[in-house]
Amino acid sequence: MQRKGSAVWKGGLKDGNGQVSTGSGGLAAAPYTFASRFEAGGKTDPEELVAAAHAACFSMALSGQLGQANLKAESIATTANLTLEKTDAGMTVTAIHLQVKAKVPGADRAAFDKAANNAKAGCPISRLLNAKITMEAALE
Repeated sequence: MQRKGSAVWKGGLKDGNGQVSTGSGGLAAAPYTFASRFEAGGKTDPEELVAAAHAACFSMALSGQLGQANLKAESIATTANLTLEKTDAGMTVTAIHLQVKAKVPGADRAAFDKAANNAKAGCPISRLLNAKITMEAALE
């Protein structure tokens, strides 16, 4: 399985602008700028997309873990709060805090905690930083 995302950037770092899209078309030419990424909000940015992806991935992973315990969620609401900080290496995602609210009929706290911890450790976005990164770069 492969998924695609694309971006186009025009201009300098601080005075330029870009557009980001997903291969599915769910996100099409969404604008982003230096200011929207590092100063004021109002437009999307790569870190916001990572946070949304993590929240979505985790919610599905938790549903799967609950299913393995013969439990079914009525609802799972997850917010991922991503922290981006300037480090010696440059701008770095240093933390993501997941806030989860779930309604799971028949679940006890121990079963829910086990499922949530397994989902946090096992969802693909949680493991993202261990991913192999490859590149094909062309200069036009």
